[in-house]
Amino acid sequence: EPSTMIIERLRRYWTTIRSPSLHLSLGFLTVGGFIGGIVFWGGFNTALEFTNTETFCTGCHSHERDVLPELKPTIHFTNRSGVRAKCSDCHVPHEWTVKIARKIQASKEVWAHIYGSIDTEEKFHARRLLLAQREWARFKANDSLECRNCHDFKTMDPEKQKDRSVVKHEGAMEDGKTCIECHKGIAHKEVHHLLEQEKAPAGGQQG
Repeated sequence: EPSTMIIERLRRYWTTIRSPSLHLSLGFLTVGGFIGGIVFWGGFNTALEFTNTETFCTGCHSHERDVLPELKPTIHFTNRSGVRAKCSDCHVPHEWTVKIARKIQASKEVWAHIYGSIDTEEKFHARRLLLAQREWARFKANDSLECRNCHDFKTMDPEKQKDRSVVKHEGAMEDGKTCIECHKGIAHKEVHHLLEQEKAPAGGQQG
């Protein structure tokens, strides 16, 4: 009968779970593996979240010396609502899969720091525009995903924006532009100045 077959199958499963694997039962190994998995996941996630803190990001001398002081006067750091965007909010996506992909990509940046590519103020400023351009290209390629952690065209209230901002945002939506195309250097003004200098005609002549 079907019921007898089900009972017999359950009995075999229970016997298998209780049967020893050398010195430990399969059930013990299963439960132990489950608990071990939870501990591993907790440790991994804790370590991952630590890499999103300002303490970790500013551990690089160039960031603590040059980058963070530029961020502090901006509205992203201090504002009337008390909402602060830390480094990872603007440079790391929130969704799990793209976050992990970004972390893997960022491991090369950690290696560059250890290797000494930007370990002095002179080296950092010599490569700064190049580094920024790479980041801008990444933002454009992913449709400014990090910006969209907080900002969304659909939830913007035009009545609370300046007329110029309304026109720009409406045009951006119509043209399919992404945030970084108009907001380069928004939190790092020195990079914006470098970009303007690069665009300026040689010898100050108008082209």
